[in-house]
Amino acid sequence: MVRETRMDASSLIYPMFVREGSGIKEEIPAMEGQYRYTTDTMLYALEDLEKAGVRSVMFFGIPDVKDEVGSGAYAEDGIVQRVLREARAHFPEMYLITDVCMCEYTSHGHCGLLKGHDVDNDSTLELLAKIAVSHAKAGADILAPSDMMDGRIGVIRDALDEAGYKDVIIMAHAVKYASSFYGPFRDAAESAPHFGDRKSYQMDPASGTRQALAEIALDVEEGADMVIVKPG
Repeated sequence: MVRETRMDASSLIYPMFVREGSGIKEEIPAMEGQYRYTTDTMLYALEDLEKAGVRSVMFFGIPDVKDEVGSGAYAEDGIVQRVLREARAHFPEMYLITDVCMCEYTSHGHCGLLKGHDVDNDSTLELLAKIAVSHAKAGADILAPSDMMDGRIGVIRDALDEAGYKDVIIMAHAVKYASSFYGPFRDAAESAPHFGDRKSYQMDPASGTRQALAEIALDVEEGADMVIVKPG
């Protein structure tokens, strides 16, 4: 009765990869038994999840067209925006969570705008805010920024509040390490960088807890409601 930590199906968040098209359910080679869906086949998967007691799902969009500025990430008719509207219509009781990042949508595969071969932190923030507001408008309950740009939680929170989405929750990837464990996940989301790596904006796995706790404190101060340490 007084247990502080509980773990059951309702505690889980199911990651779902959704791509353009219809009638597709393709297995992800790097993740045995996991699939990429389209908006129609996704509905059957959500029904199975609901029957299993899983109430939360996080969507990762895979667009057909990518560009230098990741415009598909914040387009009104973008893949995640359409997925959210469809899922909300059919499963109103589910918690719908979205990955807020640009790596799936940029032609170079990095999580922000480039200046030369470097990701430019500050110019990326405005686009992350546009993504967040577009997801909230489409029906997201929780936004999960995973880009690791400095200052993005505060910018996203301000943009959501200004747009009238004060109750939308921010679940920040506060501590995200530049880890080789992401390999299968990047294969699933088709989001591997086309050159270089993400060590300039993700954290060094060799760092101790001091930097991790500092990153968490910054995100909470900027308005994060929950935080993630990844990979776990």
